[in-house]
Amino acid sequence: MKILFLGGTGIISTACTQLALTRGHDVSLLNRSQRSPIPGARSIVADIADPNLTAQLSNETWDVVVDFIAFDAAAIEHRLNLFRGKTGQYIFISSASAYQKPLTHFLITESTPLANPFWEYSRNKIAAEDRLMQAYREEAFPITIVRPSLTYGDLVVPLAVNSWAQSFTAIARLRAGKPLIIPGDGLSLWTITHNTDFAKGLVGLLGHPGSIGHAFHITSGEALTWNQIYQLTAEAAGVASPKFIHIASDFITTCYPEMIGTLLGDKSHSAIFDNTKIKRFVPGFAATTRFRAGIRQTVRAFDADPKRQSIDKVTEAKWDRLIASYERSLEQARRDTVQPV
Repeated sequence: MKILFLGGTGIISTACTQLALTRGHDVSLLNRSQRSPIPGARSIVADIADPNLTAQLSNETWDVVVDFIAFDAAAIEHRLNLFRGKTGQYIFISSASAYQKPLTHFLITESTPLANPFWEYSRNKIAAEDRLMQAYREEAFPITIVRPSLTYGDLVVPLAVNSWAQSFTAIARLRAGKPLIIPGDGLSLWTITHNTDFAKGLVGLLGHPGSIGHAFHITSGEALTWNQIYQLTAEAAGVASPKFIHIASDFITTCYPEMIGTLLGDKSHSAIFDNTKIKRFVPGFAATTRFRAGIRQTVRAFDADPKRQSIDKVTEAKWDRLIASYERSLEQARRDTVQPV
């Protein structure tokens, strides 16, 4: 099949590109070419927002377009104008953070309501999905919606509180004996998926006529507490006695409101997914990379490349201030509540 990936070189999309190529698909990547090209894929160097792109793509058609870089309804409107009549399937990469927060039922299925009052990112993804479903109903635009949860690979250490762009920061702190922050009591169950496992589900949906008009999430079936996730990360980093500090999400977001979305709108809640639907549409789909093995591979990849071992000193300073504030508050609470003898 002739496939166009919008993006194609990110954490999730790189694994999807590589697997699609392995399976013999003709893959083109449309992006601004800020990262190294993937061998075997055709590169279309362009800004998706460039008004001249329509003319540049005028003679192109695709069996499938997969969009990793649309984040709101305005972007979807642009994609509709760009790809009407030019693709047999348009796959929109949404987000599992769009699911109801807080949940009214612990097990998340594709029929779980979409509602997230805490995170604008998630609400924008919901609005994008709504516009696509309207296009499907009113003009038969051939959409498929895919909702990944927290997905990682060799480029990111997936902790609840970390620097996403410089995620070696957490590994460096562990090795330096400095504490990492775990939100809440660390007992929320979370699902973290390796990008190679996500790719199996996504590539299995390429050109699948039965998936048109449907939404899917593609996640691991392994649910771990944040305490377990942090402990396994420390083990992968070779740290036998890591320092962790539990801080309530409300306390964190009061100090740093910019974290409301990622915590109160996502990682402070348990997230357990039912993958029955993707397994029904893609027979044989199975997430086989356990977190213990995946995070070891991730840490090895960082250790092998000194260029990727940058430290986010600004974020580290914020963590240190937060921890100091929390410890002062605990000490004040002890003084306020101690009973006189």
